[in-house]
Amino acid sequence: MSERIWVIIPAAGQSRRFGPANKLDADMGGRPVLHRAIELFANREDVAGIVVAGPSETDAYATFRERHGPKLGMLGCVICPGGANTRAESVAAALEHVPDDTDFIAVHDAARPCTHERLIDRLFEAALRTGTNAAIVPGIDATDTIKHVADDRIETTSPDAIDAILGGAGRETFTGRAVQETLDRTGLMMIQTPQVFGAALLRRAYGKASCDATDDAQRVEQLGETVVVLDGDAQNIKITTPADLDLAHRILNLKPAAQRAAHKRF
Repeated sequence: MSERIWVIIPAAGQSRRFGPANKLDADMGGRPVLHRAIELFANREDVAGIVVAGPSETDAYATFRERHGPKLGMLGCVICPGGANTRAESVAAALEHVPDDTDFIAVHDAARPCTHERLIDRLFEAALRTGTNAAIVPGIDATDTIKHVADDRIETTSPDAIDAILGGAGRETFTGRAVQETLDRTGLMMIQTPQVFGAALLRRAYGKASCDATDDAQRVEQLGETVVVLDGDAQNIKITTPADLDLAHRILNLKPAAQRAAHKRF
């Protein structure tokens, strides 16, 4: 096809909720999570190139290149330093490496390795049919009750006099956040990636002054442009916690390293 699609993978996050290890380095069937996510696009004939935005700090970026550079080079990726503070900074840095003659740009979470090929096909096809103003994202309906809660955590049990003397020794502490309100979930959707845009539209969205957008589609919305949500996939999960990693293994029918034969662990 004549249309050129480039993919941006922001991979500069610090994985604070995952634990001491970086979730993008976690093993998934002998390959890191990051490589699994990139491989979703690397062998597609409709993808002209991939830009991976790594950590911004010099030493961390050098470690990232040493860890992932050889494999990403084999996959034809361009690697660049990402943002120091936000995902949007990483996408903006990656945009500098996308050729000017690109027609469409897809942005995909580095920690989302379970995206099915059929979903990518539908998103790309919808973007191509829409044209230069395409802003196509996948999403799934919010089916659980959604509550807005306070930022601060509180203990769920009252202090006990004996606990005060013993300093709480031996007692498990439970904390939670107070409910502010219960939201009407009608029309609410949980948005996934890849998000696909006309290249000029995404560049225009990132040409605006910085904003507090939490995804690329929101930046386009702030231009007054229409973003279309297609049906996503419940299995297209984003790995945030170790439990998510376990679920991703089950979705892809992969065995953790400890359950694989020794010669297949690396």
